[in-house]
Amino acid sequence: MAEVRAIGGEPATVLDSGWMAALGPPGIVPSPAAAAGLDWRAAPVPGTAAEVFPEAVDLLETSDIWYRCAVEATGPQTLILEGLATLAEVCVDGESVLSSRSMFLSHQVDFEARGQTEISLLFRETSGFLEHAKGPRARWRPMMITPGTLRFLRRTPLGSMPGWAPTTPIVGPWKPVTLVARSAPFRVRNLRLIPRLDGTTGRLDVALTLDQAFDGTATISCAGMSTPLVATGPATLAATLAIESVSAWWPHTHGEPVLHGVTVRLGTHEIDCGRVGFRSIAIDRGDDGKGFALKINGLPVFCRGASWMPPKPTAPGSADPRPLLELARDAGMNMLRLSGTMTPESQAFHDACDEMGILVWHDLPFANFDYPFADPAFSALCEREVRGLLNRLQASPSLAVVCGGSEIAQQATMLGLTPAQAAMPFFDETVPALVADLAPQAVHVVHSPSGGPLPFLTNEGVTHYFGVGAYRRPIEDARRSDVRFASECLAFANPPSPARLRAARTADPTCPRWKASIPRDLGADWDFEDVRDHYVGTLYGADPEALRASDPDRYLALGRAAASELMEAVLAEWRRAGSRCGGGLVWFLNDMAEGAGWGVIDDRGQPKAPWFALRRAFQPVHLGLTDEGLNGLGIHITNETSSALTLKLTLASYGDSPHPLAKAEADIAVAPRSSQSLSSAALIGRFFDITHAYRFGARAHEATLARLIDPETGAIVAEASHVLAGCAARPATGSLSVEVAGTVETPALRIAAERFARFVTIDDLTLQPSDQGFCLAPGETRLISLVGAPGLAPSGAVEALNAAPVRYGAA
Repeated sequence: MAEVRAIGGEPATVLDSGWMAALGPPGIVPSPAAAAGLDWRAAPVPGTAAEVFPEAVDLLETSDIWYRCAVEATGPQTLILEGLATLAEVCVDGESVLSSRSMFLSHQVDFEARGQTEISLLFRETSGFLEHAKGPRARWRPMMITPGTLRFLRRTPLGSMPGWAPTTPIVGPWKPVTLVARSAPFRVRNLRLIPRLDGTTGRLDVALTLDQAFDGTATISCAGMSTPLVATGPATLAATLAIESVSAWWPHTHGEPVLHGVTVRLGTHEIDCGRVGFRSIAIDRGDDGKGFALKINGLPVFCRGASWMPPKPTAPGSADPRPLLELARDAGMNMLRLSGTMTPESQAFHDACDEMGILVWHDLPFANFDYPFADPAFSALCEREVRGLLNRLQASPSLAVVCGGSEIAQQATMLGLTPAQAAMPFFDETVPALVADLAPQAVHVVHSPSGGPLPFLTNEGVTHYFGVGAYRRPIEDARRSDVRFASECLAFANPPSPARLRAARTADPTCPRWKASIPRDLGADWDFEDVRDHYVGTLYGADPEALRASDPDRYLALGRAAASELMEAVLAEWRRAGSRCGGGLVWFLNDMAEGAGWGVIDDRGQPKAPWFALRRAFQPVHLGLTDEGLNGLGIHITNETSSALTLKLTLASYGDSPHPLAKAEADIAVAPRSSQSLSSAALIGRFFDITHAYRFGARAHEATLARLIDPETGAIVAEASHVLAGCAARPATGSLSVEVAGTVETPALRIAAERFARFVTIDDLTLQPSDQGFCLAPGETRLISLVGAPGLAPSGAVEALNAAPVRYGAA
């Protein structure tokens, strides 16, 4: 059912303290009373056994694990267990009250408390289950997740994917445990809460099922409006509340994510049903009927963001999601994907996405395997999971896409089956019917990827695009592939900042510990640092292997720049007017371990260089440059806001001299919710080989810098750069200067460039810069604020790819 947040007068206690845990031999300890003789330790809840027994992670799948907690309670109680991983039993005062075989199910247990009450949780060993599990023979065997019998166990692959994430088993009460003291004379057995937007009218469909008949006064209230709930059966009440001229919910890139509280009153009892947002959603298949894009409230929305990873991968349901979500929003991301390889997220995650205006692409927790849906018990268990998830999120305006799972159809077809042979009725029939019934505010996608004659082709439906990336294709492939929607893309081994590497003592890219942290696909003879190194060579004309040994700092600097500049270039291609791409989600948002992982945010929650590149690429007012060969540069301007803009467009090309070899500017009127493109040739008005495509003689310039400027304030609204391959990567001395500015409370750096400076970075010893990887025009000065603990003095170095480091402060 939809989330009942609280019933007035019924106190809820989150049981997040007082827990103890113990390891025991499998099957030997039969009851909570017999477990008293085990060695008990304090345990975090929500949390996992790996946090309690870090020295014994190899034993977690071969042991029984007990948790216990004593609480003081009297009278009718409801114990809410939001997630138990995985083969779990629950006892209250020694009496068995629940058995669970899926970590993806939430449970409620009613009982009568008589003072001090002991709650015991037993998590049975899973190694025997996995060793002896039998069922329909798998039609394909993916290599990424081990062991293959995990397809029979409803547990996340997280912890079972070497090369992707820490290989730590997820065992324990991984989501919150709550005790509610019941005082109302009724119980809410089901709440259906469906918000929708009809033109400018918000409509809220409500259906309430109680455990007994109710003949008192009942009302539903939202956004300042109320209407009576009408009995539709002995214990059911329903209504549709219409709200004229309602304030709609928008992704934050396109408007305000307005939320409205919902309250049900049954007599004197008030039920808090949380908050809803009114919006519409539709799939735009394009003129040919083969594409995939979203329209929110009737307007096309370019979806951009990343795949979300649990902030604490060894305890995925326990961390506060807000710091990472704020970084995603601040980078201009308006969609995050919950991959089927990971875990569903907490209610706090979805509430924050609702509030921040971040759309959620939600894979169901299925990935890669040929699941045994022919087993009726397994199929019924999975259907319960989906029902529970969709009921919980049915009123969430951020839930935009519900997807069957990750790379299931792709694995099947890549390993020899035809799409028809790989079809599964559970995904093709059961899931879409459940989405239509329980979460009609979301659209359904059968798999990620899917669409076209093969499910992973790029020019139909939804794809995982790694042409620019793992397949080492040139940047032109981003257009040639005609990507319609990339639910995964742009995976590189992204080095963290120099400060983070120093803190982790992993700043040497030649040491074995460094290489062990690089993500890779199991069985591949290459990793994602090899991918990044390929582009370091093609973009900068450098030998990455030689640099790694001779100048590791320079090697890492070029690696940070390569991933960042590729991301900006690909997204400029996809966001241009005329592109048929509806969105791109980078693989990953955040790292799950220290080192050069896929994330654009490191394992401590600090942005890496590509995060700043994505912040430029994702803004609602965006400027992009694309190399159009003999036709010069394409200049692409997007305005997703609801306001018309008049901006000054400037374009300048630079070589070794501080004076531009070509320069032009124009006043540009940009309509609201619009995109436009123009040619550098039209803007300059004369021949200039800006892409060095004609090659009449030696190159006269190396880089071109374009900007959109507010004509009233002179502020840079958006900017983009284009650098010819192999250029502007030679570090020269004397071209940058740095001055410490600001105050003790608000420190800053004033950075000036004598010549064009490419990919300027700041390495402060203690403070975090507000920007990285930007370009400076000759003669330009930019003020960059620094953030950190109050009173810390700036100290460090500033450099660019083509400018040697300049130190400041005490460094």
